[in-house]
Amino acid sequence: MAGISFDDVTVTAEAIGGDVVILRHVSAEITERRVALIGGNGSGKSTLARLVNGLVTASSGVVRVDGLDVAKDGPAVRRRVGFVFTQPAAQLVMPTVAEDVALSLRRLVPDKHEREQRVLAILESYGLAHLATTSVHALSGGQQQLLALAGVLATEPSIVVADEPTTLLDLRNSVIVADRLFALEQQLVLVTHDLDLALRCERVLVIEDGGIAFDGDPAAAVDHYRRSVSTP
Repeated sequence: MAGISFDDVTVTAEAIGGDVVILRHVSAEITERRVALIGGNGSGKSTLARLVNGLVTASSGVVRVDGLDVAKDGPAVRRRVGFVFTQPAAQLVMPTVAEDVALSLRRLVPDKHEREQRVLAILESYGLAHLATTSVHALSGGQQQLLALAGVLATEPSIVVADEPTTLLDLRNSVIVADRLFALEQQLVLVTHDLDLALRCERVLVIEDGGIAFDGDPAAAVDHYRRSVSTP
């Protein structure tokens, strides 16, 4: 089956005094093109997203991507799933803008000259071509997030998971990054505190206390979340 599935997934973490349950018995099939995960801090939504490409390992249960078991078929899954972090600097590993995108292309485009041409085309499409030789650390937050997204998409994933990609950005850059994400052809799983972004999706899962408290229509999901956080 194309898409993402969670089959009775539990995630625990070791802590002083015993294991802490982060997610408990989560089951869901995600085939929609645009899906949001919303919930309070510590609810487990980012952990759920990170299961998709194996950044977090399930303690029990099975996570599948396009029918592949994430635990057993990790390399194949990671080729299918691109992950965009909240802090883009965490995934910018090369000195300059062009070198960072080139690194993402090394597997797909082994020829150096062809790779350089592809890098320039990608940077042009993201409005970053004039920054090709600039240090990644000299970029603004919005530019770093666009570069991180460009690097992820250069690997040609079929699914993009974005974990609060606009949280650290100002309004202008938030709009730019969000519009880029929603223009993608790939399936998008978006972890967000921005309820307006959640409303742009086809389906929203509300995560509370390590479980799915609501799953369905975006407007109804956002209403459920608003009522849950306003209840004493």
